[in-house]
Amino acid sequence: MKPLQSIAMGFVIIALSARVGGYDLLADPVGWLLVLQGFGRLPAALSHRPTLSTLGFVALVMSVVLWFPGLADGLENTDESLLWAANLPQLAFVALLCRALSGLTDGSAYRWLRTASVLTVVAALLPVVVLGAGESSLLGVMVVGSAAVLVLVIVLLFRYAARPWAQPDVDAAGGVSSAGR
Repeated sequence: MKPLQSIAMGFVIIALSARVGGYDLLADPVGWLLVLQGFGRLPAALSHRPTLSTLGFVALVMSVVLWFPGLADGLENTDESLLWAANLPQLAFVALLCRALSGLTDGSAYRWLRTASVLTVVAALLPVVVLGAGESSLLGVMVVGSAAVLVLVIVLLFRYAARPWAQPDVDAAGGVSSAGR
């Protein structure tokens, strides 16, 4: 599987939910493992690699914590902003990944990835405005907008998966170099 395909499939698992007894059968930590596996195989020229690695690991840890229904419900019942804050590493990873990938390309791919990065930041900050203003009537719009941004990112990752700039670095012997892992 190509690196961007792995990342996109991880995001699909994260985006979907099949709850039984409060637990998500499509566990987000599995999705984050796929994302991190694909991320590790992206070209060494990818900018912000240490920051992305840290954000990805924190997002994985938070997804493990939030997989347990009692903890996620407890955060949301205490204050909705706590659940929002717990999801910020995931959103920051997506936004920074799109920005970093845009640095590997140009043309329309550059513009689409930059747009996806900006829209992810907007989706991350929108709860501050909606919840802060107490506008519960906008919650549905916020959720649909955030889902649309994630779908856009997934589509872009699948679309660009075969591009040369998104392939792992290959050493002279034809194997994946350690820099591209």
